[in-house]
Amino acid sequence: MRRHGWGYPRQRPPWWPANEPFPPERGWSGRPWPGRGGFMRRMAMFFVAVAIFSVVAATFLFWAIAGALGAPDLVGNVARGVALLVVVYGFLFTARALRRLAAPVGDVIEAVGRVADGDLSTRVSERGPREARALSRAFNAMTSRLEAGEEQRRRLLADVSHELRTPLSVVQGNLEALVDGVHPADEAHLAAILDETKVLSRLVEDLRTLSLAESGALALHRESIDVGALVRETVESFASQAEPAAVSLEADVSSGLPQVDADPVRAREILANLVANALRYTPRGGRVSVAAHPTDGGVAIDVRDTGVGIAPDRIGRIFDRFYKSPESRGAGLGLAIAKQLVEAHGGEISATSVVGEGTDIRFTLPAEPPSP
Repeated sequence: MRRHGWGYPRQRPPWWPANEPFPPERGWSGRPWPGRGGFMRRMAMFFVAVAIFSVVAATFLFWAIAGALGAPDLVGNVARGVALLVVVYGFLFTARALRRLAAPVGDVIEAVGRVADGDLSTRVSERGPREARALSRAFNAMTSRLEAGEEQRRRLLADVSHELRTPLSVVQGNLEALVDGVHPADEAHLAAILDETKVLSRLVEDLRTLSLAESGALALHRESIDVGALVRETVESFASQAEPAAVSLEADVSSGLPQVDADPVRAREILANLVANALRYTPRGGRVSVAAHPTDGGVAIDVRDTGVGIAPDRIGRIFDRFYKSPESRGAGLGLAIAKQLVEAHGGEISATSVVGEGTDIRFTLPAEPPSP
């Protein structure tokens, strides 16, 4: 794998934040990265300068000593004094330069030890030469990402535990009632247990899909897909849910759509998650429409609803896993999975909404590459 900058691969890693460019062409201060080459050049120039200065200082010192052993004169005394001052100044300059370089490196070494002990809030001050400041900025950015990742891991564990607790409590309560003879083992009570096991199974499968997509390990079986057929078939499959809710569900497919290069199972999953979410928040008498039209390099699909809409302060978080509105009955994974699957295909997804008027979620899929 080819490298760039400070050893970064050219291909974006799965853990790299989506809102940051990759590879990082600039440091956190906004200046270009100096890189290891620049650091080594400066260090080489420094040591060459020290070597030249040492030779010159030794020459002057030797000359001064030789003069002292001979017949001293005024010029010789002045020369010896100047040589001594140059030597002392050189040593002081060298000691100061080494201290400026060693102090920030020592800060980073000490901070690394604290991070190894589990203190992810550790930060170091940016001081010293340009390379040392860049090293400090990189270290602070690394610990910030580690701390954010640890916080996300803890929040994920708490969210998963919360989502699993409800169906498990229902299953356990019903089984205990059946064992104790409180409820008869009839179809109604067994069906309730079966429904909760389906909820658990769906939650586990959603978590698995999301984990694979976020880690970049999700295998996509791409092939040429007719988006028009995909939209119409998905809309028809949700007709049985829309009719009892008195919600109009429509498909609007533009003519001349290009074939897209996508995994048909995952593409259907994306669209199904968006349609199910739109139906969930659309009141009786409302409308949900699914439109597909060509765009630059692929096909764009819009899922619009006339539901309650999303507040501006929440629209930016709807694709976060386990984020959901207070009235939602889902696990908060549908939109997060849709986002990861769209990005795994090389597409983009976005949402716009007006409170009280509805929401529009658009995603794109890349067109099938031309045959050679």
